[in-house]
Amino acid sequence: MPRAIWKGAISFGLVHIPVALASATSTQGVDFDWLDKRSMDPVGYKRINKVTGKEVTKENIVKGVAYEKGRYVVLSEEEIRAAHPESTQTIDIFAFVDSEQIPLQHIDTPYYLAPDRRGEKVYALLREALSSTGKVALAHVVLHTRQHLAALMPIESAMVLVMLRWPSEVRSLASLELGDAVTKPKLAKSELDMAKRLIKEMSADWQPEEYQDSFQDRIMELVERKAKAGKIEEVERVEGEEERRSADIIDLTELLKRSLGGKPDSKTKAKPKPSTPRKKTKTAGK
Repeated sequence: MPRAIWKGAISFGLVHIPVALASATSTQGVDFDWLDKRSMDPVGYKRINKVTGKEVTKENIVKGVAYEKGRYVVLSEEEIRAAHPESTQTIDIFAFVDSEQIPLQHIDTPYYLAPDRRGEKVYALLREALSSTGKVALAHVVLHTRQHLAALMPIESAMVLVMLRWPSEVRSLASLELGDAVTKPKLAKSELDMAKRLIKEMSADWQPEEYQDSFQDRIMELVERKAKAGKIEEVERVEGEEERRSADIIDLTELLKRSLGGKPDSKTKAKPKPSTPRKKTKTAGK
């Protein structure tokens, strides 16, 4: 299993399911680092004053939010920290919805979820319940001081937590201004039949092992050839390690009954806990 980047619990009703979060993807692109050709030292980004062109030291930098054109509100680090959501170490489920109700443009980053600290049975219980009902769980989770909207989904024998974009971050399809020629097309039956036949003839099974990044392959072949020819430069690297906090949460499967016991009549739908509304602000440079 990949290294856990977060540990906590899935929470709904009175039930807590201890879980560990691991990235479901990895970046495979070629990473070109900047090096000083004279010394082969790593080259970083400088903090440059865009008016004077001079470098600005860290202690002279403050953070501001554009309020009006050319006018900024400056916020202190303490004010910014106070605005961050509280890190609860829980994936707080607030509703269950049909999976097809989530638009594709809202889907962002997937993470694998694995049971942690004897949470296997109740983990499997939730996964099977989601699979049999065709539902996914909507939840709030805080990662790296940022609150996310997320969807908890079953996937084969496991579960995946998909980060969703906030509705305010997704542009409406109306912004495309497609026009009647696209939205109400006048297509001949023969044209549609030919398109369907072409799709049928080109249909194939999903074969991920066949899909490769040709640019990356060519670059890595070139790197391998030059390395074997002895064309390698020594570069000193300094890397830090992040400490991860984990939550000490007790798995209580029997709380499922108590959660149901306190619910209103099944015909009455429980309203999900509303999230804190997010105000849209302008960002510098946009």
